[in-house]
Amino acid sequence: MTGVWALAGAVAVALIVGAVWRARNGRVRRADRPVELPEPVRELLDPPAPVTLVQLSTAFCAPCRHTRALLADLADRTDGLRHVELDVTDRPDVAAALGVLRTPTTLAVDAAGVELLRVGGVPDRGALLAALRPHLPRPIG
Repeated sequence: MTGVWALAGAVAVALIVGAVWRARNGRVRRADRPVELPEPVRELLDPPAPVTLVQLSTAFCAPCRHTRALLADLADRTDGLRHVELDVTDRPDVAAALGVLRTPTTLAVDAAGVELLRVGGVPDRGALLAALRPHLPRPIG
């Protein structure tokens, strides 16, 4: 009987962890504290672009490919928005400096290098557009 209770407990814990993970995946979070951008990230910024989406990826990350396609399309269709990708597979120092624990993680950074928001996982297109709207030069349609 103890084995049944242990199994039921393990299943319950797994369900709770899964629910929390799904709720956090792709959620847009405002930058809560200023972070000094590491040099490899600063080099990717384009001062004329009001907002740069910096995608932090790793070599064998399937969600990173989906995120790349989504962000590239979004940047192509939105004035003032640029998308760049940084592979942190061999750059754990960059991920650690930014407090990144998973890939993909997307940072929205303004022209001055200030982090506006971040998304862990594949972003929700509508939520990301809504969060970026105040930082872009023209309203997003």
